[in-house]
Amino acid sequence: MAVSDTDLIEAARDALADAHVPYSEYRVGAALRTADGTVYTGCNIENANYSNTLHAEEVALAEAVKNGHREFDRLAVASGVRDGVTPCGMCRQSLAEFADDDLPVVCDEGDGETSEYTLGELLPNTISEGTLDDARSP
Repeated sequence: MAVSDTDLIEAARDALADAHVPYSEYRVGAALRTADGTVYTGCNIENANYSNTLHAEEVALAEAVKNGHREFDRLAVASGVRDGVTPCGMCRQSLAEFADDDLPVVCDEGDGETSEYTLGELLPNTISEGTLDDARSP
Protein backbone atom coordinates (compact mmCIF):
# COMPACT_ATOMS: atom_id res chain seq x y z
CA MET A 1 0.00 0.00 0.00
CA ALA A 2 1.34 3.43 -0.93
CA VAL A 3 2.21 5.84 1.85
CA SER A 4 -0.06 8.91 1.63
CA ASP A 5 1.08 12.50 2.06
CA THR A 6 -0.67 12.54 5.44
CA ASP A 7 1.30 9.47 6.54
CA LEU A 8 4.52 10.93 5.18
CA ILE A 9 4.01 14.23 7.05
CA GLU A 10 3.17 12.25 10.20
CA ALA A 11 6.40 10.25 9.83
CA ALA A 12 8.34 13.53 9.51
CA ARG A 13 6.57 14.86 12.61
CA ASP A 14 7.37 11.66 14.52
CA ALA A 15 11.05 12.10 13.66
CA LEU A 16 11.03 15.44 15.49
CA ALA A 17 11.11 13.59 18.81
CA ASP A 18 14.63 12.32 18.10
CA ALA A 19 16.12 15.68 17.09
CA HIS A 20 19.20 16.83 19.04
CA VAL A 21 18.81 20.63 19.13
CA PRO A 22 20.38 22.03 22.32
CA TYR A 23 21.48 25.25 20.58
CA SER A 24 18.71 26.36 18.25
CA GLU A 25 15.84 24.40 19.83
CA TYR A 26 14.47 24.23 16.26
CA ARG A 27 13.46 20.64 15.54
CA VAL A 28 13.20 19.39 11.96
CA GLY A 29 12.02 15.99 10.78
CA ALA A 30 12.03 14.53 7.30
CA ALA A 31 10.47 11.47 5.70
CA LEU A 32 11.83 10.34 2.34
CA ARG A 33 9.87 7.78 0.31
CA THR A 34 11.79 5.57 -2.07
CA ALA A 35 10.53 4.45 -5.46
CA ASP A 36 9.53 1.09 -3.93
CA GLY A 37 7.54 2.78 -1.14
CA THR A 38 10.02 2.35 1.71
CA VAL A 39 10.12 5.38 4.02
CA TYR A 40 13.27 6.62 5.73
CA THR A 41 13.12 9.33 8.35
CA GLY A 42 15.69 11.74 9.69
CA CYS A 43 15.97 14.50 12.25
CA ASN A 44 18.41 17.32 12.70
CA ILE A 45 21.40 16.63 14.92
CA GLU A 46 23.13 19.81 16.05
CA ASN A 47 26.75 20.17 17.01
CA ALA A 48 28.38 22.99 18.97
CA ASN A 49 30.46 23.53 15.82
CA TYR A 50 27.43 24.45 13.72
CA SER A 51 29.09 23.46 10.45
CA ASN A 52 29.03 19.82 11.61
CA THR A 53 25.27 19.84 12.21
CA LEU A 54 23.36 17.18 10.29
CA HIS A 55 20.07 18.17 8.71
CA ALA A 56 16.98 15.95 8.82
CA GLU A 57 16.83 15.55 5.05
CA GLU A 58 20.50 14.54 4.90
CA VAL A 59 20.02 11.96 7.65
CA ALA A 60 17.02 10.40 5.87
CA LEU A 61 18.85 10.44 2.52
CA ALA A 62 22.00 8.91 3.99
CA GLU A 63 20.04 6.12 5.67
CA ALA A 64 18.20 5.33 2.44
CA VAL A 65 21.38 5.34 0.34
CA LYS A 66 23.17 3.24 2.97
CA ASN A 67 20.38 0.69 2.53
CA GLY A 68 20.83 0.55 -1.24
CA HIS A 69 18.16 2.99 -2.43
CA ARG A 70 18.95 5.44 -5.21
CA GLU A 71 15.47 6.39 -6.47
CA PHE A 72 13.05 8.56 -4.53
CA ASP A 73 9.55 9.71 -5.28
CA ARG A 74 8.51 12.02 -2.43
CA LEU A 75 9.88 13.95 0.56
CA ALA A 76 8.00 15.45 3.50
CA VAL A 77 9.50 17.98 5.90
CA ALA A 78 8.16 19.24 9.23
CA SER A 79 9.46 21.50 11.95
CA GLY A 80 8.48 21.69 15.59
CA VAL A 81 7.09 25.14 14.84
CA ARG A 82 5.15 23.84 11.81
CA ASP A 83 6.08 26.90 9.84
CA GLY A 84 6.32 25.53 6.31
CA VAL A 85 10.03 24.73 6.56
CA THR A 86 11.63 23.76 3.25
CA PRO A 87 14.96 21.98 2.76
CA CYS A 88 17.94 24.33 2.88
CA GLY A 89 20.19 24.80 -0.14
CA MET A 90 22.70 22.21 1.01
CA CYS A 91 19.97 19.59 1.47
CA ARG A 92 18.44 20.50 -1.88
CA GLN A 93 21.78 19.90 -3.58
CA SER A 94 22.22 16.57 -1.75
CA LEU A 95 18.75 15.48 -2.85
CA ALA A 96 19.50 16.54 -6.44
CA GLU A 97 22.34 14.02 -6.53
CA PHE A 98 19.72 11.24 -6.41
CA ALA A 99 16.40 12.80 -7.46
CA ASP A 100 15.10 14.57 -10.52
CA ASP A 101 13.77 18.12 -10.61
CA ASP A 102 10.22 16.76 -10.37
CA LEU A 103 10.68 15.20 -6.89
CA PRO A 104 7.68 16.44 -4.87
CA VAL A 105 8.59 18.11 -1.56
CA VAL A 106 5.66 18.38 0.87
CA CYS A 107 6.11 20.94 3.66
CA ASP A 108 4.13 20.96 6.90
CA GLU A 109 2.42 24.33 7.38
CA GLY A 110 0.63 23.25 10.56
CA ASP A 111 -3.08 22.85 11.29
CA GLY A 112 -3.31 20.09 8.70
CA GLU A 113 -2.13 22.37 5.89
CA THR A 114 0.79 21.59 3.59
CA SER A 115 2.60 23.28 0.74
CA GLU A 116 4.06 21.32 -2.13
CA TYR A 117 6.97 22.21 -4.36
CA THR A 118 9.17 20.30 -6.74
CA LEU A 119 12.87 20.00 -6.10
CA GLY A 120 13.44 21.91 -9.34
CA GLU A 121 11.33 24.82 -8.07
CA LEU A 122 13.34 24.90 -4.86
CA LEU A 123 16.71 24.47 -6.60
CA PRO A 124 16.75 25.80 -10.14
CA ASN A 125 19.94 25.39 -12.18
CA THR A 126 21.31 22.70 -9.89
CA ILE A 127 24.91 21.56 -10.08
CA SER A 128 24.87 18.09 -11.60
CA GLU A 129 27.10 15.62 -13.38
CA GLY A 130 25.94 17.22 -16.62
CA THR A 131 26.92 20.73 -15.57
CA LEU A 132 30.32 19.45 -14.44
CA ASP A 133 30.78 17.74 -17.82
CA ASP A 134 29.82 20.98 -19.57
CA ALA A 135 32.39 22.89 -17.51
CA ARG A 136 35.16 20.47 -18.50
CA SER A 137 34.36 20.58 -22.23
CA PRO A 138 36.61 22.78 -24.38
